[in-house]
Amino acid sequence: MALALEQVGVAFGGFRALSDVSLSVAPGKIVGLIGPNGAGKTTCVNVLTGFQRPSSGRVMLDGRDVSSLPAHRLRRAGVARTFQAGRLFGGLDVLDNLACAGVGLGLRRSEAEHQASHLLRWMGIADLESRPAAGLPYTNERRVAIARALMGKPAYLLLDEPAAGMSETEAADLAALIRRIAEERGTGCLLIEHNVGLVLSVCSDVVVLDGGRIIERGDRQVILGSTAVREAYLGVNAEAA
Repeated sequence: MALALEQVGVAFGGFRALSDVSLSVAPGKIVGLIGPNGAGKTTCVNVLTGFQRPSSGRVMLDGRDVSSLPAHRLRRAGVARTFQAGRLFGGLDVLDNLACAGVGLGLRRSEAEHQASHLLRWMGIADLESRPAAGLPYTNERRVAIARALMGKPAYLLLDEPAAGMSETEAADLAALIRRIAEERGTGCLLIEHNVGLVLSVCSDVVVLDGGRIIERGDRQVILGSTAVREAYLGVNAEAA
């Protein structure tokens, strides 16, 4: 049981955004995906969630090849995501943002509202229920986007830079939430982040991309001790300088 990329490549004309990338996320586990700007992280998320078809390789969902499934079908199959921008429906309140997702997944309106209200309480943001989405502070917008992604009880959740712009305290609160999502809901999480400290604090396994290729993978100790990772982030000559 896993959501996985198997030797995936993505080419845009003559540019290869990904080359031979393999990674997997199991239910209840948190996997990190890090790398410098332009490494291919968001392309990985787009492939895993059906927004981008691989040029080579396969996307596997619990043993089934889903490489050709569009985004909406993968969402109904249990693969959810957030985006770097919150992408909330600004003209609706918070409860309706979540309920719309539930209705889109096939729930009746009453069921969707019930599940939405429960999720907001579970996340500790029930006080936002009737607030207009357009007026939310940045951090709350990110929390609501995560709550919306959890509608329908997805088996896998991909978080694309959820801590961007957050303070250290806010990022720590986010880390605690991600742990709860994995531990209490059994959801497999892929965390894509520039905040390496956050990733290393919550992820049992971390994959490092650079130039569309995996240059390292392992636990916290492996990543912190990797020369390849230091060179990718700091430059080959950084130590000599």
